[in-house]
Amino acid sequence: MAITDWAIEDRPREKLLKRGAIALSDAELLAIFLRTGIKGKSAVDLAKDLLTDTGSLSALLSASEENFCQHKGLGQAKYVQMKAVVEMSRRYLDEKMKRGDVLNNASEVENYLKLKLRHYPYEVFACVFLDNKHRVIEFEELFRGTIDSASVHPREVIRRVIHHNAAAVIFSHNHPSGVAEPSQADQRITDRLKHALSFIDVRVLDHFIIGDDIVSFAQRGLI
Repeated sequence: MAITDWAIEDRPREKLLKRGAIALSDAELLAIFLRTGIKGKSAVDLAKDLLTDTGSLSALLSASEENFCQHKGLGQAKYVQMKAVVEMSRRYLDEKMKRGDVLNNASEVENYLKLKLRHYPYEVFACVFLDNKHRVIEFEELFRGTIDSASVHPREVIRRVIHHNAAAVIFSHNHPSGVAEPSQADQRITDRLKHALSFIDVRVLDHFIIGDDIVSFAQRGLI
C-alpha cells in the first residue's frame, strides 16, 4: 500500500508536523529523507529494509559511498544529501554547545560526540576544551589508532590545553566494535591525564566512550 493510502495521522510527514520529529521511528525519519520508495515498496518499507541490511541508522549514515550506493533505491545523489544532513547536524550541535554551559546540556554533548566519532572504523581520541564557565572553546581529535596509555601522550594534551587557555576538558574516544564498555586501559589513560592536568589546575570533567551507546565515566563514578 502506498503511503498516500495510509491514514493521515500515520503518514511520516504529517506525523512529524503534528507531533514533532521525536515521535517518529528511525524508519519513518529515513523514509522522509528518501522521499519515495521503489516498485512494490513504500518509502517506509524501503527504509525498514535498509536499516535491517545495515544494522542500524548510525551504520547507514556512516557508510562509504560504495557501500551506500549498493542498496537498491539509493545512489550518489542520495549519498551526497545524506552527508550534507549529517554535517549540518554536527554544525548545529557545535553551535549550540558553544553558546552555553556543557554541564547543563549533557544530552547535547553526547549527541555531538556520537556524531563526531561513531562513524570511524578506527579509534580516535578527542578532547573538548572548555573555559572557566564550562563553555566550549574547541573540539579537537588528538590521537588516532589503537588508544592505549602508550599512544595517548599527556604532554601533547597539556600543550593543546595551554594553546586554548582551557580551564577544563572533556575526553572522548570511540570503540569501533560498538561496545562502549570502558576497558582497564581506558581507566589508566583517564587517571594518567587527570593526574598530569592537575599540575596546571585544569579539571577533567568526564571521559565518554562512544559505541552503539555512550558511557560516561562521571556517571559511572570513575573520574
